Amino acid sequence: MIPTPPDDLGSSAARKARLHIAPSPGPHNALWYYARYTGGYLRVMRNAALIQLARYLPFIPLKLPLYRALGMKVGDHSSVALMVMLDIFFPQDITLGENCVIGYNTTILCHEVTRSEWRRGPVVIGRDVTIGANCTILPGVVIGDGATVSAMSLVNRDVPPGALVGGVPIRRIR
Repeated sequence: MIPTPPDDLGSSAARKARLHIAPSPGPHNALWYYARYTGGYLRVMRNAALIQLARYLPFIPLKLPLYRALGMKVGDHSSVALMVMLDIFFPQDITLGENCVIGYNTTILCHEVTRSEWRRGPVVIGRDVTIGANCTILPGVVIGDGATVSAMSLVNRDVPPGALVGGVPIRRIR
């Protein structure tokens, strides 16, 4: 067996350290209590409606103001493809740097829910980043400037600037 070289990606521990973890306040799984964590039902309904509208809009100049209205920090000339799904509970925790590209059907999450707890963390995507189609980015992840994430990848840890990563979970390609 050939040993694999050590991975120089950020550890998942760095991502987990950015997460705020709250136990479920009652006997049911934590998602039953989402209104307590998110600011209420009306806020989530508003977020869901704006995100669904933006998912289907083919005009990038119209999408970016919608994302900013959700509280996201969005750099100039960023491009978010059709069907990209953003976190409906905490879109304000997402930062997109200037001139980045988010590929078709990618999901960016700022929360994780288990039966017993709720986890929340920011997602920061640097400038000049390319994220391929059908990726999932987990809460607490930082993707450095100039990085590339190949299509169909699970981004479960930080990506250094300029790195090319891919896979489930991600591994450095070069």
